[in-house]
Amino acid sequence: MKTLKALTMATTLLASTAAFAQTVEGPEVNWSFSMWGNPRALSAGMEAVADEVREQTGGNFNIEIFYGAQLSASRENLDGLQLNAFEGAAICNFYHPGKNPAWMVFSLPFLPLGDPDVDRYVRAKMFEHPAIVADMEQWNAIPYMSGLLPQYEILGKGDAPTELSDWDGLRVRAGGGLGSAMEALGAVPTSLPAGETSTAFQRGAVDAAAFPFTYAHVSFGISEEADWFTANLTPGTSECGWVFNKTAYDALPEQYQSLLMGLRDMGMEVEQAAYAEQDEKNLPVFNETLEAVTYSDEQIAEFREVAGQPVWDAWIEANQGDFDAQAVFDAVWAYAEEAKNQ
Repeated sequence: MKTLKALTMATTLLASTAAFAQTVEGPEVNWSFSMWGNPRALSAGMEAVADEVREQTGGNFNIEIFYGAQLSASRENLDGLQLNAFEGAAICNFYHPGKNPAWMVFSLPFLPLGDPDVDRYVRAKMFEHPAIVADMEQWNAIPYMSGLLPQYEILGKGDAPTELSDWDGLRVRAGGGLGSAMEALGAVPTSLPAGETSTAFQRGAVDAAAFPFTYAHVSFGISEEADWFTANLTPGTSECGWVFNKTAYDALPEQYQSLLMGLRDMGMEVEQAAYAEQDEKNLPVFNETLEAVTYSDEQIAEFREVAGQPVWDAWIEANQGDFDAQAVFDAVWAYAEEAKNQ
């Protein structure tokens, strides 16, 4: 795995080399992207892509990301793409599982995505999988770049759940298969939008929240409300990625399409570097101000037993009639094995 410094240097070199070695000629194009929340690690990769596109086209192709749900609510970004209201958006799969059922595979617990290099390889491949592409086609969208969300950990208020039985009855912000995993422990899952979670804590509506560790907990103010955090539960992750409006993308000249597609790896490297930088800054603060909950190997094994295979099997059975859910699930594992052999 590359260090943060190495990632930053590689990204800078790639960007500067591309900027000075090539000028992409083309017409003036302005794209608007819809995003909720503030600029953060999740958006760093897309911002880097936008900067590089602007640079290489001499300012003719401009991508502007609108934050704070200025263009659309987080749960309605796919609807906006279908209506041609904007040219791109970030989406979180578990905000609208019915709109992107195949994408929910990314939220299943205990997938082999813990290694950042494997994670990036698998998600890049899965963004080209027919079922993942088909989910977006019905919304006039095409998958572009994974958000590469890190493994989740959970922050909460009140007594820390040091035993697995302590999760019984806790109200946990966790969506998709991750929510099902928490439910297997007796917790009560809910899939609140990220921006509403801090307020839910303040109102006593939730006891804990699962977010990508550590950046999202800080970005959305969860660490300011919490008393404890899980240090090694790593139950899984999800997919908050970037998608394009298909009509807008198809209308681009070929050289602009090639430019965008050629920048995906750079964008994902920037994302991973941004996450690592946030962890380096946030984790010492967490350790100083919050109680760390560390589970034994036996407890983790027990959690996997009750919330791994049973959740996988239930998801496959529930979706097999709508798309080849088994094939989608198997593809994740196959690509992970492929990545390890690179």
